[in-house]
Amino acid sequence: MSDTPLLSVRDLHTSFPLRSSVLRRTVGHIQAVAGVSFDVMPGGTLGLVGESGSGKSTVARTIVGLEQARSGSIVFEGEELTSLPKASMRRVRRQLQMIFQDPYASLNPRATVEQIITEAWEIHPDVVPRNRHHAEVRDLLERVGLNPDHARRYPHQFSGGQRQRIGIARALALRPKLVICDEAVSALDVSVQAQVLNLLADLRSDLGLAYLFIAHDLSVVRHISDQVAVMYLGRIVETAPQDELFTRPIHPYTQALLSAVPYPKPWTRPPREQIIIGGDVPSPADPPSGCRFRTRCWRAEDLCATTEPALELRLDQHPAACHFAADLAGAGR
Repeated sequence: MSDTPLLSVRDLHTSFPLRSSVLRRTVGHIQAVAGVSFDVMPGGTLGLVGESGSGKSTVARTIVGLEQARSGSIVFEGEELTSLPKASMRRVRRQLQMIFQDPYASLNPRATVEQIITEAWEIHPDVVPRNRHHAEVRDLLERVGLNPDHARRYPHQFSGGQRQRIGIARALALRPKLVICDEAVSALDVSVQAQVLNLLADLRSDLGLAYLFIAHDLSVVRHISDQVAVMYLGRIVETAPQDELFTRPIHPYTQALLSAVPYPKPWTRPPREQIIIGGDVPSPADPPSGCRFRTRCWRAEDLCATTEPALELRLDQHPAACHFAADLAGAGR
């Protein structure tokens, strides 16, 4: 694996205007993403986890250009995407594809599976010659575990898991290097989740793909990720290799998330304090001062309200954004 990141995000900020209900004037901004930085290595998988509303999907949509970054840097294969002209961005999108959360809403109900997949080749005609479209569609469907003879069926004729496989086939059509999976299995049954996760793992191995895998389910992230970054209210609060994060969490938010992971056999669960987070997630339009997690943190002190903790190496283990990492070491294990 190369030491140069395939995707490098630095100090990314994305916000949305908050408008008054009468005159539609901008009265504030919702800080969906506030200073996020991470790398995705070639052939690797970064898991991005957090509660709903933490800004994970906004990060994904900003990377692919569906949302506009307010500031920060997004470098893909050495190219800065935030200042790239639209024509050049179309070229980059061939290598940067996305699998969406909802397999029911992300497919055109009026198009057949073959039309859905070949649409990408109509936009990028140099990828697959027109006389090869039908054969390539069959190959893609077979690769993702679907019957190639169903290429002329419509999305409503498939189950949720099958539709998500169609979405995966569409993402692979342009032979990308990085695939962003935005809650790609959260809408599926548990058994189907396992099938799709195994499929994604096999595709990564066979095709050399890299993934940015977004989820709120830590057990899913543990199954597929090499590195994990934990987000809370627009910021990354902890990042570490997968094994290290799950065995030695530092940030109290990460510890609380891990304590809530259910075990199929509770008697095999390692000793760990059950942590229940109180209160509600603050509004991203008016985030707390200092540490954004302090309003729900059982360890918060006055320092947390006045000084924002930096995401830096703690306890010679891995980066975390907490003033009291040393006091929390071992908690939640």
